[in-house]
Amino acid sequence: MKKNIKVTKSRLEGQVQLSGAKNSSLKLLTASLLTDETVELYNFPNGLLDVKIHLDMLHLLGKECSSVGDFVKITEIDSNINPELVWEERSIRNTLLILGSLLTRYGKGKVPLPGGCKLGDRKYDLHIMIFERMGAEVWEEEGYLCCRSKNRLKACEINLPLRSTGATENAILTATLASGTTTVWNPHIRPEIIDMITMLNKMGAKIKVFGQKCIIIEGVDRLKGVKHNVIPDNMEALTWAIGSVITGGDVEILNFPFEHLEVPLVFLRESGMKFYRGSNSLIVRGGTSYPVEISTGPYPGINSDMQPLFAVFGACSRGESKIVDLRFPGRYAYAEELAKLGMNFSVEGDLLKIHGGYSLNGATVKALDLRAGMALLLAGLTAEGETTITNAWMIERGYESLEEKLQNLGVSLIKNTVKL
Repeated sequence: MKKNIKVTKSRLEGQVQLSGAKNSSLKLLTASLLTDETVELYNFPNGLLDVKIHLDMLHLLGKECSSVGDFVKITEIDSNINPELVWEERSIRNTLLILGSLLTRYGKGKVPLPGGCKLGDRKYDLHIMIFERMGAEVWEEEGYLCCRSKNRLKACEINLPLRSTGATENAILTATLASGTTTVWNPHIRPEIIDMITMLNKMGAKIKVFGQKCIIIEGVDRLKGVKHNVIPDNMEALTWAIGSVITGGDVEILNFPFEHLEVPLVFLRESGMKFYRGSNSLIVRGGTSYPVEISTGPYPGINSDMQPLFAVFGACSRGESKIVDLRFPGRYAYAEELAKLGMNFSVEGDLLKIHGGYSLNGATVKALDLRAGMALLLAGLTAEGETTITNAWMIERGYESLEEKLQNLGVSLIKNTVKL
């Protein structure tokens, strides 16, 4: 089955409540594997497709997950967790972190490769390096990544050659129950990683963060249960803010994470966004979008995931916008889909140039990934006529209650499921 979404030109107006962060929630679910006690998560986005898959994975491993509203409770019936995740459904990138958690607690693990890719295609080398540095043997076996260690993992010094979010997270998770003190140099410190560290420390871990310099983890014998509130989703926050500007809207974004979006907000204010700070919200009263010039980079800079949203902002701005993705050079396939709506662009090496200010017109486009799909939806809200987004399930991987929130903001959205 596949989902299509149809939208027409609309003005965003009203209030929207942010869900818990997708990129934080998945890590917190993984961290629950490190304890046999109960983990309770609040402000939790149970409606996300990737979250549902992760909960199913935990259940298959031996955890019991009870969800209601924005709350999930994770318990362990007994300590006989199955360290082999034999999974035939769609995989997610987080399986690499699941593997690290199983390895450090049980001394072995087996998980499907994300998307069924081979080792070299998605660059698992940093994760493998971490496992091997701590004393584990790692190998690939018929679409699965496997590892084992004869004894408890041993602490070490980990020097990351680049600020990798996933590698930083896996180093933290594996070192938490390892023997000795591990130092992770050149980590990528992001809000989602700090959220995971905060929860782990509440569980009894001993983790100290020294800015972007290093993280020091003193291994402990066991972790206890915890109650924890998930941080708001900064990607969703940015989405509604940009959407309000390009549709000439008036949107109040509740529970807005100001401290996580300081740099993107500076660029957007300089590029015409008019916003006001409420007691716990951001009020975006339209504005006139001007061209943007951004390059992506490590936090607190502009995340690579944000650049498709900035591209739509540029398409609605009269003049030339420039985007350079320093983390994933050339990640501009979505621009071809936006071009079907009328966006004028060119690519020069690693530079994406958007020649904005041209009217967009409805068309049939394809969501190539989560953020690209949402960028197409936003563009469709500014286009004349009807825009159909195919492969739209991609968007629901990271935007909870999408239909309800859009309707509350005045958008008429039609979803239909097509049999393949």
